[in-house]
Amino acid sequence: MLPTLSGKIKTQMPKKSLGHGHSTRWVRMQKNYCFGCGRNNPEGMRLKFTYDDQRKRFVCRFRLSKRYTGPPGHCHGGIIATILDEAMGKVNKLRQVVALTSSMTVDFLKPVPLNQPLRVESRELRVRGRYHTHEAEILNREDEVLARSKGLFVAIDPHKMFAKFVDR
Repeated sequence: MLPTLSGKIKTQMPKKSLGHGHSTRWVRMQKNYCFGCGRNNPEGMRLKFTYDDQRKRFVCRFRLSKRYTGPPGHCHGGIIATILDEAMGKVNKLRQVVALTSSMTVDFLKPVPLNQPLRVESRELRVRGRYHTHEAEILNREDEVLARSKGLFVAIDPHKMFAKFVDR
């Protein structure tokens, strides 16, 4: 069981992590204030991802506190979309690119419960030039898919777009 901290998501992952933050081999962010994964954002979710080599997926185990309430006892749809987007964004690390979400669809299949062990998994579907298509799913402990998304990400030059925020 993963205890819930007041207003935070408690994650439990192995030490080896390929998927934390927004840095890549060639781009190092000064600090990470990302709402989804940023360790420097005290109000953020602080999701931590690892890469499963055998299944070729990024994985994050988490538990949502009442801070993320939508319908009674369940997560808000915007938070569900945020988690799925964050998971798909991690897949860009496989190709050592910084890519931004261009579009995404979310299928809300079943209500996502609060205070229960959950996991999100993401994988690459295809890459065509600068365009990367990924998918992600949120699953409960019984491996039922609660929400699914597909997203299109466009690779960018972070030095041009985020010059004043990036260490070279």
